[in-house]
Amino acid sequence: MNNIINITDFTIPELQIYSSLSESQLFHYYEPAPGLFIAESPKVIERALDAGYEPVSLLLERKHIEGEARNIISRCGEIPVYTAEFEVLTKLTGFKLTRGALCAMRRTDLPKMEAICSDAHRIAVLENIVNPTNVGAIFRSAAALNIDAVLLTKGCSDPLYRRAARVSMGTVFQIPWTYIDGNGVEWYQNGFRDLKKMGFATAAMALTDRAVNIDDPQLMAEEKLAIILGTEGEGLSDETIANSDYTVCIPMSHGVDSLNVAAAGAVAFWQLGKNNR
Repeated sequence: MNNIINITDFTIPELQIYSSLSESQLFHYYEPAPGLFIAESPKVIERALDAGYEPVSLLLERKHIEGEARNIISRCGEIPVYTAEFEVLTKLTGFKLTRGALCAMRRTDLPKMEAICSDAHRIAVLENIVNPTNVGAIFRSAAALNIDAVLLTKGCSDPLYRRAARVSMGTVFQIPWTYIDGNGVEWYQNGFRDLKKMGFATAAMALTDRAVNIDDPQLMAEEKLAIILGTEGEGLSDETIANSDYTVCIPMSHGVDSLNVAAAGAVAFWQLGKNNR
């Protein structure tokens, strides 16, 4: 079998990527080349491997070596496979591993916005969404509900952060995504120009007096549509709303004024993606 290593010493340098380096430090691990990220759970690791990401090492609960992770190990060549009982791994990482599996993987260069949007008809734009759980949930909905690509502003949580990728169930490795290149300025100063150049109408999900319902016939009929979701709490910036072709709201009842951004995204993708199915 592969290079199975029983953990007896927490201090070996090879384990630092699991025990003591922050996600930001992992991001910059090979700087200026792309760094590392940690994929958690067998399903997420499998989907990252399917997408062509290169594994560096595995950290596995011992029982999974001949169980859930057996196929993963067979796909990873001769990389180190560090293993111990669940309690030991929890002490090492500081958290309880989901399904007892972590994999350190190399990042890749991100594609250009034009490359992933050229044949797209429905895309999501995430503006400064900072919670990795929400980012992961939005990706899962986007992949399931006919969104062709996801664009993020620089203020968003990284989709490859461990929690975001895990919550997404690995769909961050299935749906194309990249960051909007603001060229040093706020994204909307160039972003709307670039979206328009590619033929996209823009729909800002926000509560304003001029908002149309999410089932508006003209909105639904747009051939190419970018659905813009804003940060938790504050929502979209005034500039983004002002520059959008549509402001769109989801009708509410029982005095509720809005949904969590991930829930709102799922509703929007379902309704506005109908013509993309």
